[in-house]
Amino acid sequence: MIPLDRTLQDIAHWEAELALEYEFRDEATCLTGRRHRGPLRVQKALYPEGRAVCQTVLLHPPSGIAGGDQLRIAANLGPQAHAQITTPGAGKWYRSGGAEAAQTITFKLAAGACLEWLPQETIVFDGACARMQTHIELAADSRYLGWEILCLGRRASGEQFASGNIGLHTRIERDGQPLWLERGQIRGGDALLHSPAGWAGATVCGSLLATLPPGDEGSHTRQPLLAACRAIRPTDGAEHGVTALPGLLVARYLGQHSEAARQWFAALWQELRPVLFGRAAVLPRIWTT
Repeated sequence: MIPLDRTLQDIAHWEAELALEYEFRDEATCLTGRRHRGPLRVQKALYPEGRAVCQTVLLHPPSGIAGGDQLRIAANLGPQAHAQITTPGAGKWYRSGGAEAAQTITFKLAAGACLEWLPQETIVFDGACARMQTHIELAADSRYLGWEILCLGRRASGEQFASGNIGLHTRIERDGQPLWLERGQIRGGDALLHSPAGWAGATVCGSLLATLPPGDEGSHTRQPLLAACRAIRPTDGAEHGVTALPGLLVARYLGQHSEAARQWFAALWQELRPVLFGRAAVLPRIWTT
């Protein structure tokens, strides 16, 4: 029997791709294309709040990413399409025997399109060698809100991220011009994991990124929205912050509890969604099943 953590070097690596296409037709966002290779897929389009917003649940049947695995996820949204993509559970990056695993996410939004990327947390096991890249291409008036929650080690079992390596690269651009460009390198056992200038002993970090209406640099949207978001705090009292940059709102979490980070991001999303997308927030049902 193959062990669940798939750490043996003689197990074949997964090569997986998923490409989704969304189009807006007759007042409905339709999932018009879903090409996949390997263990990545979505089952069907869901419409929990009407036909205008297409919800899709991203499935990775192996339930975890092992050394050498290569995952590529892409979504193209046509003009005026509105998609929401989430996951049924936490993602896991297993200990590697030496080979690097990689996940590349590419989202492209045409004019007037809206995308909500709301995955559950990512748990990186001790000894994992991971590279995570996210690239989002926006048209002049398309809108995006997404978050990532990263957990170092399995805290519930006392595991620390004492060895391994994580490479992070996130880029958001509008009309080819960068709104956000972030690169990071996290090494297991590094002194920065405990330094006040780094993780300060925390094991969970998270980032929420939401595009603000183009051209609105005054108080009409930015300042009231920023004040409302800053009034919302993580339930565990963790370090956090909310900042408005030109064209982008950024929220950061640094603490010990992935559930508290997710709940805080969900509360911010409930505040942001009516303003940025013109719709009240409806929690995905998969989060409670």
